[in-house]
Amino acid sequence: MADLSVNYMGLTLKNPIIAGSCGLTNSIRELREIADHGAGAVVLKSIFEEQIRHETDKLLNAEDSRMDPMHKGLGNIMDTRPYDFEQAYDYISNFAKEHTLNEYLNFITEAKKAIDIPIIASINCVTPYDWHYFARRIQSAGADAIELNIYILPSNPDRSGADNEKVIFDVAEAVRKMVTIPVSIKVSYYYSGLARTMIELSNTGINGLVLFNRPFHPDININTMEVTAEHLYSDDNEYSHTLRWMAILAGRVGCDLVASTGIHNYEAAIKQILAGATAVQMVSALYKNGLSQITDAVKGMETWMDQKGFASVSDFRGKMSQANVANPAEFERVQFMKLYSKIV
Repeated sequence: MADLSVNYMGLTLKNPIIAGSCGLTNSIRELREIADHGAGAVVLKSIFEEQIRHETDKLLNAEDSRMDPMHKGLGNIMDTRPYDFEQAYDYISNFAKEHTLNEYLNFITEAKKAIDIPIIASINCVTPYDWHYFARRIQSAGADAIELNIYILPSNPDRSGADNEKVIFDVAEAVRKMVTIPVSIKVSYYYSGLARTMIELSNTGINGLVLFNRPFHPDININTMEVTAEHLYSDDNEYSHTLRWMAILAGRVGCDLVASTGIHNYEAAIKQILAGATAVQMVSALYKNGLSQITDAVKGMETWMDQKGFASVSDFRGKMSQANVANPAEFERVQFMKLYSKIV
């Protein structure tokens, strides 16, 4: 029988199927079900800095509602409140941060007691200080690894690509100094020189790169004239974008690679590993078809490996990466040219 175990960032996973960070990884009950369905590891739902800001706003509004009418109104708070607003805001903000973080830390501790597969915590922050502050506390709570969810949309015309990339390198450096557990970074594909940036990032001391962060895709309702979100989940054909870059980067980066987005079945998982992935993350498939997709993916991989004569995952990992295929250009524009120009 095929051995599906893999070593990801120094962690032993019984198979390469990871339940990615999402609402399904946000409760102990569902974590148990994910483990029971055979996942190799789980990434907890991210702790977002936006949560802390939202909590701060709620506390400020609650405080505002308790003031007498002549002192209400955040718009003129600096002039009307009988105490120093900046000090009060700092106190409330720090309280909200600690409250939200402590809830997350308690969740990690409970999760470690509940399941026996590696638990990867996830952090999504925008303030440089909070990255390493959160990471240190999360390690102390017992997480097996940390996934830094860094997504910077290059939409600000006043910031260069180098400015955006510097944020990621600064975060990687700061967090690595504060923790000893493995650290991965979940990245987007918005880079002018994606391959070079990923290679350089992999050499900062991080242990893994997750390709890619699936962004929120806005849509427009032409009847209500509102901005909506119509494409929350990936389709089963979206794996191909990640597949291209997985194949290009495999063997060139200094850390493990994990594929994300569009991994809906065992076929897509096998393709990503053939391209060079150590493991894959499933999210949308679990929402669409249930946690049994994990079991099906594991069984499908096992059957395929037995049929092909592969004893372990490492026997076929990277066999179809750009460095190992007969025509490396197939992962670049030449396929488009062949399709439409009949170039042979």
